Amino acid sequence: MYKLNFAVLLEYWPALLAGLQMTIKVSVLSIFFGTLMGVAGALAKTSRFRMLRALAFTYVEWIRNTPLLIQILFIYFGLGVFFSLSPMVASVFALSFFSGAYITEIIRAGIQSIHKGQREAAFSLGMTEGQSMFLVVLPQAVRRILPPLAGQFITLIKDSSLISVIAVSDLTYVAKNIVTNTFRAFEVWLAIAVFYFVLSFALSWSVRNLEYRLAKSD
Repeated sequence: MYKLNFAVLLEYWPALLAGLQMTIKVSVLSIFFGTLMGVAGALAKTSRFRMLRALAFTYVEWIRNTPLLIQILFIYFGLGVFFSLSPMVASVFALSFFSGAYITEIIRAGIQSIHKGQREAAFSLGMTEGQSMFLVVLPQAVRRILPPLAGQFITLIKDSSLISVIAVSDLTYVAKNIVTNTFRAFEVWLAIAVFYFVLSFALSWSVRNLEYRLAKSD
């Protein structure tokens, strides 16, 4: 009969912490670059220039309609042939492009939810199109896009487990090695699930706290 033995986690605790640090590092970088790409994509999709809208549409639809795992493998084994990408760099690229497509749609919806009268009022005050977007529209849109944006960030943290397929030493990769050495699958994967839960819950709590502060300031 299988007997639980969580002591094995103490033996491999340094490896688990190193894997946690790598997961956090990749996730934070991917969230940062993915958000930048999302803002750029949303501005392109709401632009009056047809070429920009077409490029943004192609990017979003391509990313959203292909599996993330395939994107990771393509960037590492495909583009990596030409640019010699390290596993971590390829992971950040893939996760940033992936999350950026979804963040593009989230921000676009937030921008378009702001009544056009807000921009017209900004124009009447002498603002340019760029000023009206960054000073009037986007600050109001941020309040509306925070919940879906938080959901996308949490999804990204969980999806980051896929980078283990290209030998990035994140939590999942470390867990696979520990299970191979100890055959303690239940204990190890339970610990990994707890790690991901804590990361996701902490981010969710932070966003809820930010929402509360914004609502209170109103």
